[in-house]
Order: sequence, then C-alpha cells, then structure tokens
Amino acid sequence: MSSSNRKETIKTPTLAMLLKGFPRISETFISNEILRLEQHGIPIRIFSMRHPREPFCHESVTRIKAQVDYLPTDLFHEFNRLFAAASLCAVRKPHTFLQGLRKAGERFQRSQNLGTIKHLLQACYVTERLLQPSPEIVHLHAHFAHSPTSVAFFTSILSGLPFSFTAHAKDIYTSKPEQLREKIEKASMVFTCTNHNRDYLSKLCCSTPLYCLYHGIDLSLFEQRENKPVHSPFHILTVARMTEKKGIPFILRALSRLHKQGMDFTYTLIGDGDDRGLILELIGELGLSDRVRLLGTLPHEEVIKELASADVFVLGCHIAPNGDRDGIPNVLVESLAVGCPAVGTRVSALPEILINKQTGMVVEPEDDAALANALTKVLHEDSLRDVLISEGRRHVEQHFDNSKLIAQLSGLYRNHIPALASGT
Repeated sequence: MSSSNRKETIKTPTLAMLLKGFPRISETFISNEILRLEQHGIPIRIFSMRHPREPFCHESVTRIKAQVDYLPTDLFHEFNRLFAAASLCAVRKPHTFLQGLRKAGERFQRSQNLGTIKHLLQACYVTERLLQPSPEIVHLHAHFAHSPTSVAFFTSILSGLPFSFTAHAKDIYTSKPEQLREKIEKASMVFTCTNHNRDYLSKLCCSTPLYCLYHGIDLSLFEQRENKPVHSPFHILTVARMTEKKGIPFILRALSRLHKQGMDFTYTLIGDGDDRGLILELIGELGLSDRVRLLGTLPHEEVIKELASADVFVLGCHIAPNGDRDGIPNVLVESLAVGCPAVGTRVSALPEILINKQTGMVVEPEDDAALANALTKVLHEDSLRDVLISEGRRHVEQHFDNSKLIAQLSGLYRNHIPALASGT
C-alpha cells in the first residue's frame, strides 16, 4: 500500500480513572459517573487496584465501554511484577524515579504506613505497563482521597501527567490532614460530593480549584409511587453496609422501643459487612428476630423494588471512633426519589439532603429514643408524611439530577484538560 493510501491511526485523548476496585456493588455512583461521562463523549480507561468482591454487578456496569486493567495488589505475593516495573522505571527515568522515592520516604515518615511503598510501586507499574504503551491517556483521575489518589500522586511524579481526584467521606476524615493537604496542593483540581466536605477541604488548602458536585441519580429509574396512607404492619427499611459508622445498633434499639410500645412492623436490612455477627447478636438480645429480614447484598434493581414498597427509610449514621463518617449515602437520595420518606441523623452532610420536617426527619446521632419518635411521626402523621414525600422528591429533582450534574462534571473536565476539550 502506498503512503498516500495509508491512514494514520490517531487515538482519541483519554481520561484514566484510578479506582480502588471495579466494579463494586456499594459504589454505583462511580460506575454511573463513568457511564454518563462516556455518553458525554469523554473516553475512559479504568485502572483498578482490586478485582471485584461480589459475583455480580449492577446492570449499568455492563454498558460501560472502558477497558479495565487491574494493578498488582499484594505487595508480597506480586512483588516480582511490581519490582520489575520499578526497575524499568528507575532505568528509563532515574531522575523522576528518585524524586518519587524521596517523596515516598517523606510520606512514610509521616504516616509510618507500609502502604506508601506499595503505592509507589503500583505507580511504577501504571507508568511503565499501562501509560507507556498508551500515549492517548492525557490525565489521571482517582476516586477516593486515600490509596487511589496516593497511586495517582506518585504516577503523576513519575509520568509527568497531571492528576485530579474525588474525595468522598471515610477517605477524607480518616486521612492525616498533612498527607491530604499535600495531595490537594499537587492536584490540578479536586471534586467532592458535599458542601460539608468542601468546607473541610478548603481549610486544608485554598490554592487548588475545589468543586462540590453531589452524587446524582438517574431519575428515570425512580418513578414516584402513588402517595397512599400507610397501615400496620409497617415496613421499615435500611440499606447500608454493616459497619460502625452506619449506626445500625441505634436503629435496632429504636425499633425495640417501638416493639415495646405495641407497634406492628417488619424491618428489612439490606447489606453486609464486618459487623454482621454483632448485629445478629443484638437482634436476638432485643427480641426482634421475628421482625427482622436480613437480605444481604442485592443488585441495584432489587434495592429499588424494596425502596418502592417500604413505608419509611431509616439510617442511624454517627461518627466512628476513627473519624469515619458518611457523606450523603446515595440510597438516601433514591429513597426520596421514589417517595419513601426518610429518617436520619445530624451527621456530616445528611442535613443537606434531609431538611428537618421538610424533606425528611433528622435527629441527633446515637439517640435511639429520638429516632423511635421520628419514625412514629412519619408513620402516623399523614400531613407530615405528605410534606416529606412531595418536598423530598422536589429537592432531589432540583439538586440531585444526574443528567445535570454529569453535564457540569463533563464541562469541568474539558475546561481543565485542554486535550479533552479539543479531542486531539
């Protein structure tokens, strides 16, 4: 073939997403974001630090076009792969490798965390095995401010590519402030999902563009059900991982109060986690075994069905001893979208979605008596219930519409990453 007939292959500028794991059932907001960004014309490549934990995934994941590459995960069992990439990086770019090594040493001295060394080695792997043969990748974006952003931070040093990240909840409040500040200072921009988070992050660093964008939902998936009076036995629902910050024991103690007051109800808990044994034990101690349904982890479509059939949704979130806390759990937004009124606590950003007695009910954390009282009001006071349902849906439509939020996010990527804007 003559040179005049040859067509040069021009690869489209691509955004690399560095994730802790993909796909993950509990992180639908990330898979939905990736799918929507692709629909907005932004090519994505996924670098995942871990393989999937669950044997199934949400339907939206199957529509994502992005290629997925998995990094070596275990520092000891996969050391040979990590060391080979680091050796290649040291030979090819000795100056930047030493720069990354020095920075890793500084960060290790502050944190005393061996994970810092692994993150540097993983960054070498990303640089040599994934970026080197893929010049179309023009930017790195990490979801979660801890380990994924650490890998993106070191990869930026080694490769010269700019990076940004999205900070969520646990990753913010369990990170050492000085470690987090350094990441913000080096990033080209930072996103977070609540105003509460943005206020905290802005106090650490004000020189980097910092944007608050809620995790929206696809409103087309959540048809608001007909508002009808509810009757005993009531259906009370929680969707949450069985971890300390979710405050499930406070919910169970509130339900025990309702049981002793003579309320007839069924409580459904969807989710799993490390505290499952403790929660099962408490259910037995409180005499609630015949009233509780434990459904484990379910696909998103099944969760929506449970939300649509529940009379009230409840979360007992509080701040764990290690500082871990929720932001705005997506399932809370989904609950309001289908017209299931919600009760929660005044923790972190929950009041940004649950405006007390307007879009939901909020009580002080760890107060099971107040939680029981709020549940009673929602189930028995029809006028209050009507307000919560109508205003809750309106609030979601105004502030949590995924189509609007992803359009904003897509625009910010294009504004900050010229190659994505030009497409060349």
